[in-house]
Amino acid sequence: MKKDLFVLLTLVLGTTLIGACSSTGEEESGQGKKVAKDIESEPAKVIFYSNNNDPVDSFDFRFGDSLRKKFPNYTIKYIQSDKGFSLPEMLTSGTRFDIFFQSIGNFEGNAFPNGIEYDMTDLIKKYDVDLTRFEPTIINAVKQASGGKLYGLPIFTSNLVLYYNKDVFDKFGVSYPKDGMTWDETLELTKKLTRIEGDKPYFGFTHSSAHTVRMNPLSIPDADLKTDTPTINKDERWKTFYQTFFVDPMRVPGYLEAIKKTNKLPDINNFVKDGNVAMFAYLSSLIYVWADQLKDLNWDIVSLPTFKDQKGIGSQSYPAYFGITKMAQNKDAAMTVLKYMVSDEFQTELAKKGIMPVLSNQDIQNKLGQESPYKDRNFKAIFYNKFAPIPEKALYDSQLVSNYASTGTNIALDKMDLNTALRTSEENTLKVIAQFKQQNAK
Repeated sequence: MKKDLFVLLTLVLGTTLIGACSSTGEEESGQGKKVAKDIESEPAKVIFYSNNNDPVDSFDFRFGDSLRKKFPNYTIKYIQSDKGFSLPEMLTSGTRFDIFFQSIGNFEGNAFPNGIEYDMTDLIKKYDVDLTRFEPTIINAVKQASGGKLYGLPIFTSNLVLYYNKDVFDKFGVSYPKDGMTWDETLELTKKLTRIEGDKPYFGFTHSSAHTVRMNPLSIPDADLKTDTPTINKDERWKTFYQTFFVDPMRVPGYLEAIKKTNKLPDINNFVKDGNVAMFAYLSSLIYVWADQLKDLNWDIVSLPTFKDQKGIGSQSYPAYFGITKMAQNKDAAMTVLKYMVSDEFQTELAKKGIMPVLSNQDIQNKLGQESPYKDRNFKAIFYNKFAPIPEKALYDSQLVSNYASTGTNIALDKMDLNTALRTSEENTLKVIAQFKQQNAK
């Protein structure tokens, strides 16, 4: 099966986005249905492209196989980013692609500077795509990024949840985590589970730095877009964020000692392969991205812990946007495909595979994971919290995320104290922004 061929998507991933539109047509006008039906009956070629290193098997498992079945008159093709097929190389060679997809922040950072974006507003109206059916924070984010225009539609999304290794909890006689925990409660578990047994270190908690920065539950913007300056040393919420994710867990007795042996934070490999991480905050998409690798791990998930003053608010959503490009040869055919991808039918299919849908439809959300190899896991944890609002993002946002994540690592490894690290990060980030503006000056 395709899903058995799944490999780890790069996390710039992915991947993580949205949809809306009734598959039954009950919420669209007769004219909208007729237009879509007429276009659907004519032969067309629709080419997808992404530079997120998404492999062909992944694309086909999630999208391609279903689209080819739905549109027998269309040739559905996916071009994978590879040597000779980077975005600049694609544009230089004039290689056409009709739909570009990337995760939030990366979509804008790639499409806009390269001038491939296309305002889909008129097409969305023409095909009666009801934007009110989308999860609000996700559709608002795409509007914010484009000044009210619509350069893409979210198709699927992801958020942060807390994975845990039952064997580690059992080994040390600690009760499993629960949905709805606070960070203070999680820290107490971390203290009980962090130790060195013989030569093997055990870490109570770790996380993916880039994702927790990008999807931070406090909704802190990385930059002030009015002044084009970093927020890292100005917005006091960053201190709370770094204290919670990079200071408190790593100052538990034994943690820093174990970290210094490798000079790095424990990561996804420590959790999945080495089995020496008890709790791991990561994307909900890990369930299908690393489906094979998780088979040998005795794991489950709970909702991302929350700050005690905003209980019920989890991470930001991490949607992927699919946008028709300026070079698209048949924009109506491309829009017909996207319309189907945000339908109840297609979104339900995604949900059953364990892929987080983007519609507010609770019936669809409740089907999450029903056909996943791990359907017995606690899938309700994924929608347990509300999404934190997504702040506005600059075109250089992905570069700031990388810088802020490195800042967190320096703090965690005790290379810098918190205040020094924030000041240093601000200085470095100002240079990053200046360089970006210089390179993209017109």
